[in-house]
Amino acid sequence: MQSCSIYSFTGTTLSPDIKTVTVNNFTLATAGGPANLPLTFNEKLKEYYQRYTNLKVLPSNGDLVLEGNITGYDLLAVAPTASDQAGVNRLQITVLARFYNNKDESKNFEQSFSFYQDFPQNQTLSQNESRLVPKILDQIVLDIFNKTAADW
Repeated sequence: MQSCSIYSFTGTTLSPDIKTVTVNNFTLATAGGPANLPLTFNEKLKEYYQRYTNLKVLPSNGDLVLEGNITGYDLLAVAPTASDQAGVNRLQITVLARFYNNKDESKNFEQSFSFYQDFPQNQTLSQNESRLVPKILDQIVLDIFNKTAADW
Protein backbone atom coordinates (compact mmCIF):
# COMPACT_ATOMS: atom_id res chain seq x y z
CA MET A 1 0.00 0.00 0.00
CA GLN A 2 1.09 3.49 -0.74
CA SER A 3 0.05 6.62 1.09
CA CYS A 4 0.04 10.25 0.04
CA SER A 5 0.76 11.71 3.46
CA ILE A 6 3.74 11.58 5.74
CA TYR A 7 3.30 9.89 9.11
CA SER A 8 5.56 10.07 12.09
CA PHE A 9 5.37 8.63 15.57
CA THR A 10 5.33 12.12 17.07
CA GLY A 11 1.92 12.67 15.54
CA THR A 12 3.04 15.24 13.01
CA THR A 13 2.37 14.98 9.30
CA LEU A 14 5.03 17.43 8.22
CA SER A 15 6.79 16.88 4.93
CA PRO A 16 10.48 15.95 5.31
CA ASP A 17 11.52 19.08 3.38
CA ILE A 18 10.15 21.29 6.16
CA LYS A 19 13.02 22.03 8.52
CA THR A 20 12.26 25.39 10.18
CA VAL A 21 9.45 27.35 11.80
CA THR A 22 9.13 31.05 12.58
CA VAL A 23 6.72 32.35 15.20
CA ASN A 24 6.26 36.07 14.62
CA ASN A 25 5.17 38.02 17.66
CA PHE A 26 1.46 37.73 18.31
CA THR A 27 0.05 41.08 19.39
CA LEU A 28 -2.67 42.03 21.83
CA ALA A 29 -5.60 43.36 19.80
CA THR A 30 -8.16 43.51 22.59
CA ALA A 31 -8.76 45.40 25.79
CA GLY A 32 -7.91 43.56 28.97
CA GLY A 33 -5.59 40.75 29.76
CA PRO A 34 -2.19 40.75 31.38
CA ALA A 35 0.43 42.92 29.69
CA ASN A 36 2.70 39.90 29.21
CA LEU A 37 -0.02 37.78 27.54
CA PRO A 38 1.39 38.03 23.98
CA LEU A 39 4.93 37.26 25.15
CA THR A 40 3.73 34.28 27.19
CA PHE A 41 1.73 32.96 24.23
CA ASN A 42 4.65 33.40 21.79
CA GLU A 43 7.03 31.52 24.07
CA LYS A 44 4.56 28.67 24.65
CA LEU A 45 4.06 28.30 20.88
CA LYS A 46 7.81 28.24 20.13
CA GLU A 47 8.48 25.82 22.96
CA TYR A 48 5.77 23.44 21.75
CA TYR A 49 7.25 23.24 18.24
CA GLN A 50 10.74 22.72 19.67
CA ARG A 51 9.55 19.97 22.00
CA TYR A 52 7.26 18.03 19.65
CA THR A 53 8.94 18.40 16.26
CA ASN A 54 12.46 18.34 14.86
CA LEU A 55 11.96 21.82 13.43
CA LYS A 56 14.45 24.55 14.18
CA VAL A 57 12.83 27.78 15.39
CA LEU A 58 14.14 30.74 13.38
CA PRO A 59 13.53 34.44 14.02
CA SER A 60 12.46 34.92 10.36
CA ASN A 61 12.02 33.17 7.00
CA GLY A 62 11.02 29.75 8.36
CA ASP A 63 9.52 27.08 6.12
CA LEU A 64 6.46 27.45 8.34
CA VAL A 65 5.41 30.86 9.66
CA LEU A 66 2.87 31.62 12.37
CA GLU A 67 1.62 35.06 13.31
CA GLY A 68 -1.53 36.71 14.53
CA ASN A 69 -3.33 38.56 17.27
CA ILE A 70 -4.94 37.87 20.60
CA THR A 71 -8.39 39.16 19.69
CA GLY A 72 -10.40 38.30 22.78
CA TYR A 73 -9.92 38.29 26.52
CA ASP A 74 -13.43 38.02 27.84
CA LEU A 75 -14.97 37.49 31.24
CA LEU A 76 -18.45 35.99 30.83
CA ALA A 77 -21.17 35.10 33.30
CA VAL A 78 -22.54 31.63 32.62
CA ALA A 79 -24.83 29.09 34.32
CA PRO A 80 -27.51 31.48 35.59
CA THR A 81 -29.08 30.67 38.94
CA ALA A 82 -32.62 31.21 40.21
CA SER A 83 -31.54 34.51 41.75
CA ASP A 84 -30.50 35.92 38.36
CA GLN A 85 -26.82 35.67 39.20
CA ALA A 86 -24.17 33.76 37.35
CA GLY A 87 -23.39 30.43 38.96
CA VAL A 88 -20.03 30.38 37.21
CA ASN A 89 -17.72 32.93 35.65
CA ARG A 90 -15.85 32.08 32.47
CA LEU A 91 -12.55 33.46 31.19
CA GLN A 92 -12.31 33.01 27.43
CA ILE A 93 -9.29 33.85 25.27
CA THR A 94 -9.44 34.02 21.48
CA VAL A 95 -6.42 34.03 19.16
CA LEU A 96 -6.51 34.76 15.43
CA ALA A 97 -3.67 32.78 13.83
CA ARG A 98 -2.30 33.16 10.33
CA PHE A 99 -0.28 30.19 9.11
CA TYR A 100 1.96 30.12 6.06
CA ASN A 101 3.57 26.98 4.71
CA ASN A 102 6.26 28.24 2.34
CA LYS A 103 6.69 24.74 0.87
CA ASP A 104 2.98 24.11 0.21
CA GLU A 105 0.75 27.19 0.00
CA SER A 106 -2.41 25.03 -0.09
CA LYS A 107 -1.86 24.52 3.66
CA ASN A 108 -2.01 28.26 4.45
CA PHE A 109 -4.90 29.44 6.62
CA GLU A 110 -6.25 32.17 8.85
CA GLN A 111 -8.42 30.92 11.71
CA SER A 112 -9.59 31.90 15.19
CA PHE A 113 -8.86 29.55 18.07
CA SER A 114 -10.63 29.97 21.37
CA PHE A 115 -10.72 28.23 24.71
CA TYR A 116 -12.06 28.96 28.18
CA GLN A 117 -11.89 27.99 31.82
CA ASP A 118 -14.62 28.47 34.41
CA PHE A 119 -14.27 29.61 38.00
CA PRO A 120 -16.75 30.11 40.88
CA GLN A 121 -18.87 33.25 40.82
CA ASN A 122 -17.89 34.13 44.36
CA GLN A 123 -14.26 34.56 43.27
CA THR A 124 -12.68 37.37 41.26
CA LEU A 125 -10.74 37.12 38.03
CA SER A 126 -7.61 38.39 39.77
CA GLN A 127 -7.86 35.46 42.21
CA ASN A 128 -7.93 32.97 39.33
CA GLU A 129 -6.10 34.60 36.40
CA SER A 130 -2.62 33.25 37.12
CA ARG A 131 -4.02 29.71 37.30
CA LEU A 132 -6.45 29.87 34.37
CA VAL A 133 -4.49 31.77 31.69
CA PRO A 134 -1.71 29.13 31.33
CA LYS A 135 -4.29 26.34 30.96
CA ILE A 136 -6.21 28.27 28.31
CA LEU A 137 -3.06 29.17 26.38
CA ASP A 138 -1.81 25.57 26.51
CA GLN A 139 -5.02 24.37 24.87
CA ILE A 140 -4.93 27.06 22.18
CA VAL A 141 -1.28 26.21 21.43
CA LEU A 142 -2.23 22.53 21.14
CA ASP A 143 -5.13 23.36 18.80
CA ILE A 144 -2.89 25.52 16.58
CA PHE A 145 -0.18 22.85 16.56
CA ASN A 146 -2.69 20.15 15.59
CA LYS A 147 -3.98 22.31 12.74
CA THR A 148 -0.50 23.19 11.44
CA ALA A 149 1.69 20.16 12.13
CA ALA A 150 -0.69 17.25 12.70
CA ASP A 151 -3.13 18.23 9.92
CA TRP A 152 -6.17 17.68 12.14
